Amino acid sequence: MSETVPQITTLGQLKESEWKSVSVKEEIRRNLIKKIREGDILFPEIRGYDQSVIPELQHALLAKHDFILLGLRGQAKTKILRQLYLLLDEYMPIVKGSEINDDPLKPVSKQAREQIETKGDKTPIEWVHRSQRYGEKLATPDTAVADLIGDIDPIKAAARKLTLADEHVINFGLVPRTNRGIFAINELPDLQPRIQVSLLNIMQERDIQIRGFNVRIPLDVLMVFSANPEDYTNRGNIITPLKDRIDSQILTHYPRKLEIGQKITEQEAWANRNGSVEVEVPPLMKELLEQIAFEARESEYIDQKSGVSTRMTITAMEQLISSAERRALLNNEKKTTARITDLFHIVPALTGKLELVYEGEQEGVLNVAKHIIGKSIKQTFGRYFPDPEEQKKQDKESLYQPVLDWFANGNELDMTDKMSQKEYEAALQQVEGLEKLVAGREILSSDDSNKYSLMDFVVEALHQHSMLGKEDLDDGRSYSDMLGSMLGSMDDFDDLEDFDR
Repeated sequence: MSETVPQITTLGQLKESEWKSVSVKEEIRRNLIKKIREGDILFPEIRGYDQSVIPELQHALLAKHDFILLGLRGQAKTKILRQLYLLLDEYMPIVKGSEINDDPLKPVSKQAREQIETKGDKTPIEWVHRSQRYGEKLATPDTAVADLIGDIDPIKAAARKLTLADEHVINFGLVPRTNRGIFAINELPDLQPRIQVSLLNIMQERDIQIRGFNVRIPLDVLMVFSANPEDYTNRGNIITPLKDRIDSQILTHYPRKLEIGQKITEQEAWANRNGSVEVEVPPLMKELLEQIAFEARESEYIDQKSGVSTRMTITAMEQLISSAERRALLNNEKKTTARITDLFHIVPALTGKLELVYEGEQEGVLNVAKHIIGKSIKQTFGRYFPDPEEQKKQDKESLYQPVLDWFANGNELDMTDKMSQKEYEAALQQVEGLEKLVAGREILSSDDSNKYSLMDFVVEALHQHSMLGKEDLDDGRSYSDMLGSMLGSMDDFDDLEDFDR
């Protein structure tokens, strides 16, 4: 089809043209074949599915199948469905004024048939863009058959002085209004079983029957669905007859590699804010954010049947940037770099998206979130630095010993939320051996600000390995020698006992 609206305005002109009527599934199949042969990207902005979901989608569409995307929350199911319309022709002709996109060569509604009988080849037609041929409904418990299929409209009957037996009084629902297109139902199990029954004829006989009329109206529509696995939801089920009529079931999944997850987060997160502050997020911070999601998807404190949405890392990235942005505004700085302090400010983005099991509820959602962040730091640290425990077992001095000795000499490192970049760098530089420890590391970029973020990361990682003590303050964190921190806690306890006596 042409990328511009065809200059054909009547049925007669359409008959004389080369346009031919085909079913929507054949149309999609034809366009899909062309795209595959030409190497086109079929689903823009969908990442991590190249070897799994997308090939299965192609198989289903080539087979002219209705299908369902089955997967946990935040796995791009709706995003995929909303891109299916790109496989349709750019424009499609309909009988002008048709409510159900009547094919001028094969009209099905009474209104379109009567118009063609009256006007013949002079019947006006109009062209519908493919973006208007996609319909969608979020399944909710209050969805009615009339919403999806249609019903009699007594107001229309009264206004036109028609009997309720006249087809003109039908008020078509969402599915027939998407005739010759694609209709998607999201969260299918949430649809009441009696409403799911109304879809059976569409799926098998490819027609609908409106209440009160002894006529079946044929429909040409690709039906697609999304759902969480039915075993994982308490809200409802897909009835067996409907499940049997859905030709293909395609399982989605979370990113299997950190790199894919990072690309998704960078693509979706609001990072370029065009504000008065430029916030740089070092590669290390991006990796840490994604590792948090991976840790959460393996945590014994989190209900894995519920899943950990990719939306969590997207909102976490936005919170991270906001934390750095706020600090820069307080210090009247035009540029700043994300720090470990900012990483702990993403907790609100995590707590609302983590469904806890009993053990997690006992720990508390805040503690679980901080625990997962800590595990992420420890896991990421292991990819770029030697294991501190293994270093202790060696005959030669540990790589981390100069840093640990500095803290052992009674020094403390205080990192507050509001430190300016200058104060932040000065605080880290005073830790002997720390700058040398990070020099030349693979993840270190040429930017000095990234170096300080990495130094900060090392200190926190040593705490996660139980080599440094840490006290969470109201406005930051304070690191000290592990033994000194433990003895200090014991002194506090002794003071408390003296007070009680």
